[in-house]
Amino acid sequence: MEHPYGYIKDDKVYLKGFLGQEDRVIGEVKENEDSTIQYFEARFEMIREKVEKLKRDIQENQNKGSFLMKLIHLKESLYSSDALGDFPSLIADLEEQEKFLEEIIQSNRGRNLEIKQGLIEEAENLMHSTDWKAASEEFKNIKLRWLKTGPVEKAVEQETEERFQQALDVFYGNRKNYFDGLALQAEQNLKIYENLLIQARQAHDLADVKLAFEISKKIQKQWKESGRVPADKRQPIWDEFSKLNNRIFSKYKRVMQSGPTLSPGLLMRKIEKLAQEMRILSKGPASPSTMIEAKRLQAEWKKLPPKKPRNAQQSIKTFVFSTDLVYEKSFLSKLCHSKYEDFDSKSTEEQNIIKAGILKDLIARDQKELDTVKSNAENFRTNERDFDTILQRKINSYVRKMDVKNHLLRELSSR
Repeated sequence: MEHPYGYIKDDKVYLKGFLGQEDRVIGEVKENEDSTIQYFEARFEMIREKVEKLKRDIQENQNKGSFLMKLIHLKESLYSSDALGDFPSLIADLEEQEKFLEEIIQSNRGRNLEIKQGLIEEAENLMHSTDWKAASEEFKNIKLRWLKTGPVEKAVEQETEERFQQALDVFYGNRKNYFDGLALQAEQNLKIYENLLIQARQAHDLADVKLAFEISKKIQKQWKESGRVPADKRQPIWDEFSKLNNRIFSKYKRVMQSGPTLSPGLLMRKIEKLAQEMRILSKGPASPSTMIEAKRLQAEWKKLPPKKPRNAQQSIKTFVFSTDLVYEKSFLSKLCHSKYEDFDSKSTEEQNIIKAGILKDLIARDQKELDTVKSNAENFRTNERDFDTILQRKINSYVRKMDVKNHLLRELSSR
């Protein structure tokens, strides 16, 4: 039985050779020749529909190049398909589509090469960056865009890939070396912290409290100057280190404050003596020697116990006020000499007039600042604890400064 694309011979179904192929057996007659022919024609129709579907998919999809391999496989399968039909026409259709796809792919590969060359330039410009965080994020973005970009021509593919990879290797190699160096430095820094902790333990156990205190100050300074270490490793060392140094300081403070105790009577006489000496000093003129003596008296005063007798309040006020007078006179003298180079050559009356004028300006300034403090206190009052105490201290400070200046102003007026 003959068929346009095949025939039946000895109960075997043959497909006529096409495109250089010989005739070949594709099956056997089952029930009868007609039904067998229809069966193989139906198989061809299924193949034709598969070809048509692939052609539609190519036309409808944006990424047409992705269908090339599927098309090639389908075309190759047609040479061995067991069916009766016009295979050359199907193959011709597929070859036409293949040529169409190859042109598109060729164009895409040219565009892909341009994109990848741009990404390579970005990577090479960035590969020596030491802004590790920002550069790492940018490299992640570049790599993602690289992966999303299609292939390039085989002739330049290896060179393109190697150049891009080289830029990545340089950056990530530099980054690894940097962080390896940091890790090594952190290990060395950790040894420094551990050594400082050992010194703190040794100082803590010293019988010489003053020497322990000096060592504590030195090692605390060294701690601040030491390099970085991961917090989880540094914190336990710091916790013990800080406790030891706090104990050293507390012990030092207790020992320094527990000097020879004075009887209440002797302490009272000492307070009165220092207050009287500072009072006498405050009545004299400002001079370098006066300031030296005032500082000596202050140093003596600091050696006195913090807790003072109740009946020493007047002497305490005298000492504090007289000290303020000494410093205010010194400050006033400096202002006068800075404003008038010939101040010392002026008469006493002229000098007093200049001093009085400066004092009035200073008092006016203090009063203005005091008014501002009071105004701000009303406008920005809060419920925070100790707010009123802190505010009152500030107000008292301004009032005391003004009292000292007014006292000096009255002294000048009486001369």
